[in-house]
Amino acid sequence: MSKSTPQKTPLLTTIESPRDLHRLSLIELERLAEEMREVLCNLISCRSAHFASNLGVVELCLALHQTFDFLHDHLIWDTGHQIYPHKLITGRFLQFNTMRAKGGLMGYPNPHESEYDLFMTGHAGASVSTALGLMSGDQLRHKDEDRWSVAVIGDGAFPSGIVYEAMNNAGRLGDRLLVVLNDNKMSICPRVGGIADYLDRLRMHRSYSGFKEQVMNVLDKVPLLGDPAERFLTQVKEAAKAGLHGGMLFEELGFRYIGPIDGHDIGLLRKYLRMVKKVKGPVLLHVVTEKGHGFEPASEDPVLFHSPPQFERTENRIVEMKKSSSQGFTHVASEAILQQMSVNPDVTIMTAAMCQGTRLEPIRELHPDRFFDTGICEGHTVAFAAGQAKAGLRPIVDIYSTFLQRSFDQIFQEVALQNLPVTFLLDRAGLAGPDGPTHHGIFDLGYMRLFPNMVVMAPGDEHDLQAMLEFAIQHDSPCAIRYPKATTKRLEGKRTPLELGVSEIFHWGRDGTIISCGALLPACMAAQELLEKEDLDVGVINARFVKPLDTKTICLAARETGFLVTVEEAALAGGFGSAVLEELTEAQIESCPIQRLGIPDRFIEHGERGELLADLGLDATGIAQVCRTLAIDQTKLYK
Repeated sequence: MSKSTPQKTPLLTTIESPRDLHRLSLIELERLAEEMREVLCNLISCRSAHFASNLGVVELCLALHQTFDFLHDHLIWDTGHQIYPHKLITGRFLQFNTMRAKGGLMGYPNPHESEYDLFMTGHAGASVSTALGLMSGDQLRHKDEDRWSVAVIGDGAFPSGIVYEAMNNAGRLGDRLLVVLNDNKMSICPRVGGIADYLDRLRMHRSYSGFKEQVMNVLDKVPLLGDPAERFLTQVKEAAKAGLHGGMLFEELGFRYIGPIDGHDIGLLRKYLRMVKKVKGPVLLHVVTEKGHGFEPASEDPVLFHSPPQFERTENRIVEMKKSSSQGFTHVASEAILQQMSVNPDVTIMTAAMCQGTRLEPIRELHPDRFFDTGICEGHTVAFAAGQAKAGLRPIVDIYSTFLQRSFDQIFQEVALQNLPVTFLLDRAGLAGPDGPTHHGIFDLGYMRLFPNMVVMAPGDEHDLQAMLEFAIQHDSPCAIRYPKATTKRLEGKRTPLELGVSEIFHWGRDGTIISCGALLPACMAAQELLEKEDLDVGVINARFVKPLDTKTICLAARETGFLVTVEEAALAGGFGSAVLEELTEAQIESCPIQRLGIPDRFIEHGERGELLADLGLDATGIAQVCRTLAIDQTKLYK
């Protein structure tokens, strides 16, 4: 176990399942929490991982597992990146050093790893809905069972619209439903909006549940003496609730609000969780925690330490944090956005709680009036952008590809149907590496190219990305630009200016053509160089546009070269290669052999991006091998 010897974790090494927690005293549980934080800190010395959020839920995790039996009851961790303490005590301690490594533990809940994980959750907000569904299913199938459904959701995810859809539904359905609101004053970045302000007021209002209950019990026992008295006492009760019961919003939705309570006090947590089990109807337990608790640098800077790079530490200090010297697509995009905002006062930028991940902090500081963080509310973000575009602005929506999926209907209805000039920047498009299948952004080509009026682009390098953003801001229809979490540099040589629906020819081949869609262009060029050494003359085209497609150039390559190989870091179903096949069918070109390379029809597990690309044949070696095989087949055909 990476640096976590039995001497450092004497209690944790004895925990094979949550049932082992029941033999521990409160003092031993507190020591166990310290050991778990030690293991979390040691993991970060091996690889980048979610860190501060997991440090903040250690005591909450222990108290939940001591109070409930989650082989019988149900537990859903919303978003899922706060799952590490749960994994440590559910039989996965010995494998913990494999977290986020290829073939190792997933950084999110995974039902294939443990029966304690019910859903593979990487997106925010759905926990209350799924917990309510589990509870409803239990009632229908096992009407006599006293089984609880528990959803743990952070305050950053709590403003998601689906949460309130679920709570609205739960008010009448929810019995033995517990929503634990883990309030640490953070999303990935500091949270925003009215719900954040409301929770701040609740946290400042330290009238705890015991006193509130005593007052309400007294009021409930006062007899009613006719209509005037009844009206008066009703007013008194409501006034008492307003003054003493901070969670009126939740109470009005049908939930019993309890809290706020200290989320790092195991004894207090257990007390309130046991109290919850005696309450009829759905309950919201408001727990206040500190993101990064137990490791001072993380608690002081929870944004940086949400998912930090590897670092070494001595005691409670960082010794070294590893940083990459290479520039990534995300950094290039941020600089290009800043440039556009500097020259055009109509350009705005918005993101859904991903300011840090999309490197928008400098823009937030320089242009605070045109920067909008909408929280984890992607559908709202897109509709909000549509409103700005209708008002004459040029909004940019910068959201991870995997999260933009949540706004599919708003992209259709509010943007594409209205033909509004909203620019979508799809960060993390392609394989998201150690984050795994919940975060791989591989479906966007399939859904973005469906919409009339939508222009879809994929840059091959940083030159393309800069030119594409400038084009999109000036274009009078919606545009989407996708790029991966990967390093990039400007490719050498004279470049073709960007023109709508026109590709860029790097080399025109005699034996075949590789058509690259996006950031795998360097791998395609490297494959071409490998083949050239074998006297195979294979061309390379930088597609640039997925929609509209450069039909003229692609059809010419199909007619004049021996074969076509399309390459994309996206799902093959409905992707770039599919678009090429559709165009060739329309042009009635059937004689040219075509091989599509991309993501097959299965979910791809986690691992380093380079490892995953190689496994899928999307590196230079794999691309060259496919071209080699097609060339051999063509030679045999003509013999």
